[in-house]
Amino acid sequence: MRPRAGAAPGRTTPGAAEIDLSDVPGDLRRAVGATLHAAGVSDGHLGVEIVGEGRMRTLNYAARGVDEATDVLAFPIDEREEPRGPRELGDVFICPDKATNVTEAVVHGTLHLCGYDHETDGGEMLELQAKVMQSLQ
Repeated sequence: MRPRAGAAPGRTTPGAAEIDLSDVPGDLRRAVGATLHAAGVSDGHLGVEIVGEGRMRTLNYAARGVDEATDVLAFPIDEREEPRGPRELGDVFICPDKATNVTEAVVHGTLHLCGYDHETDGGEMLELQAKVMQSLQ
Protein backbone atom coordinates (compact mmCIF):
# COMPACT_ATOMS: atom_id res chain seq x y z
CA MET A 1 0.00 0.00 0.00
CA ARG A 2 1.27 3.47 -0.81
CA PRO A 3 1.29 6.37 1.64
CA ARG A 4 -1.77 8.55 1.91
CA ALA A 5 -1.33 12.27 1.35
CA GLY A 6 -3.82 15.05 1.85
CA ALA A 7 -4.41 18.52 3.18
CA ALA A 8 -6.96 19.62 5.73
CA PRO A 9 -6.96 21.95 8.70
CA GLY A 10 -5.33 20.52 11.79
CA ARG A 11 -3.06 21.36 14.62
CA THR A 12 0.40 22.29 13.54
CA THR A 13 3.57 20.91 15.05
CA PRO A 14 6.49 23.20 14.14
CA GLY A 15 8.76 21.62 11.53
CA ALA A 16 6.38 18.73 10.99
CA ALA A 17 2.98 18.09 9.47
CA GLU A 18 -0.37 19.79 10.07
CA ILE A 19 -1.71 17.04 12.25
CA ASP A 20 -3.35 16.54 15.62
CA LEU A 21 -0.66 15.09 17.89
CA SER A 22 -2.51 15.78 21.14
CA ASP A 23 -2.70 12.03 21.89
CA VAL A 24 1.04 11.48 21.35
CA PRO A 25 3.36 11.68 24.38
CA GLY A 26 5.30 14.96 24.28
CA ASP A 27 8.71 13.32 24.00
CA LEU A 28 7.61 11.42 20.86
CA ARG A 29 5.83 14.22 18.98
CA ARG A 30 8.93 15.35 17.08
CA ALA A 31 9.55 11.82 15.80
CA VAL A 32 5.90 11.30 14.82
CA GLY A 33 5.77 14.69 13.07
CA ALA A 34 8.99 14.00 11.16
CA THR A 35 7.68 10.60 10.10
CA LEU A 36 4.38 12.00 8.85
CA HIS A 37 6.22 14.72 6.96
CA ALA A 38 8.58 12.18 5.35
CA ALA A 39 5.59 10.01 4.35
CA GLY A 40 3.76 12.96 2.81
CA VAL A 41 0.86 12.87 5.28
CA SER A 42 -0.33 16.31 6.27
CA ASP A 43 -3.71 15.92 7.95
CA GLY A 44 -5.51 13.89 10.56
CA HIS A 45 -5.10 12.54 14.05
CA LEU A 46 -3.25 9.62 15.57
CA GLY A 47 -2.64 8.30 19.03
CA VAL A 48 0.40 6.73 20.64
CA GLU A 49 0.14 4.75 23.85
CA ILE A 50 2.99 3.35 25.93
CA VAL A 51 1.95 -0.01 27.40
CA GLY A 52 3.38 -2.75 29.59
CA GLU A 53 4.12 -6.29 28.49
CA GLY A 54 0.78 -7.66 29.68
CA ARG A 55 -1.29 -5.17 27.70
CA MET A 56 0.92 -5.60 24.62
CA ARG A 57 0.58 -9.38 24.82
CA THR A 58 -3.21 -9.03 24.94
CA LEU A 59 -3.24 -6.65 21.97
CA ASN A 60 -0.88 -8.85 19.94
CA TYR A 61 -2.99 -11.93 20.59
CA ALA A 62 -6.25 -10.15 19.72
CA ALA A 63 -4.84 -8.61 16.52
CA ARG A 64 -2.43 -11.23 15.23
CA GLY A 65 -3.06 -14.41 17.20
CA VAL A 66 0.45 -14.24 18.68
CA ASP A 67 0.45 -14.92 22.42
CA GLU A 68 3.48 -12.83 23.39
CA ALA A 69 4.37 -9.18 23.81
CA THR A 70 6.05 -7.32 20.95
CA ASP A 71 7.75 -3.95 20.62
CA VAL A 72 5.21 -2.04 18.51
CA LEU A 73 1.75 -2.54 17.03
CA ALA A 74 -0.09 -0.18 14.70
CA PHE A 75 -3.83 -0.15 14.09
CA PRO A 76 -4.77 1.96 11.03
CA ILE A 77 -8.31 3.32 10.89
CA ASP A 78 -8.98 5.46 7.79
CA GLU A 79 -6.87 3.43 5.38
CA ARG A 80 -9.26 2.20 2.72
CA GLU A 81 -11.63 5.04 1.90
CA GLU A 82 -11.73 8.80 2.04
CA PRO A 83 -13.04 9.72 5.48
CA ARG A 84 -15.89 12.14 6.02
CA GLY A 85 -14.79 14.76 8.49
CA PRO A 86 -11.47 14.73 10.32
CA ARG A 87 -9.15 11.95 9.24
CA GLU A 88 -8.23 9.31 11.82
CA LEU A 89 -4.91 7.67 10.99
CA GLY A 90 -5.06 5.17 13.84
CA ASP A 91 -3.17 4.17 16.96
CA VAL A 92 0.35 2.99 17.74
CA PHE A 93 1.08 0.95 20.87
CA ILE A 94 4.67 0.67 22.12
CA CYS A 95 6.06 -1.61 24.82
CA PRO A 96 9.33 -0.08 26.07
CA ASP A 97 10.27 -3.38 27.75
CA LYS A 98 10.36 -5.01 24.30
CA ALA A 99 11.55 -2.07 22.16
CA THR A 100 15.25 -1.60 21.62
CA ASN A 101 14.58 2.07 20.81
CA VAL A 102 11.21 3.67 21.63
CA THR A 103 11.74 6.48 19.11
CA GLU A 104 12.43 4.01 16.32
CA ALA A 105 9.39 1.99 17.37
CA VAL A 106 7.13 5.04 17.09
CA VAL A 107 8.61 5.88 13.67
CA HIS A 108 8.00 2.30 12.56
CA GLY A 109 4.42 2.23 13.84
CA THR A 110 3.62 5.63 12.34
CA LEU A 111 4.86 4.50 8.92
CA HIS A 112 2.45 1.56 9.14
CA LEU A 113 -0.39 4.03 9.82
CA CYS A 114 0.70 5.90 6.67
CA GLY A 115 0.20 2.79 4.55
CA TYR A 116 3.71 1.34 4.45
CA ASP A 117 4.31 -2.40 4.90
CA HIS A 118 7.88 -3.68 5.19
CA GLU A 119 6.72 -7.23 4.55
CA THR A 120 5.60 -6.41 0.99
CA ASP A 121 7.32 -3.20 -0.19
CA GLY A 122 10.82 -4.38 -1.11
CA GLY A 123 12.56 -2.33 1.57
CA GLU A 124 10.88 1.04 0.95
CA MET A 125 9.47 1.37 4.47
CA LEU A 126 12.66 0.43 6.29
CA GLU A 127 14.67 2.78 4.08
CA LEU A 128 12.35 5.66 4.93
CA GLN A 129 12.49 4.66 8.60
CA ALA A 130 16.28 4.88 8.52
CA LYS A 131 16.12 8.32 6.87
CA VAL A 132 13.71 9.61 9.50
CA MET A 133 15.88 8.26 12.31
CA GLN A 134 18.93 9.92 10.76
CA SER A 135 17.06 13.24 10.54
CA LEU A 136 16.23 13.06 14.26
CA GLN A 137 19.87 12.84 15.35
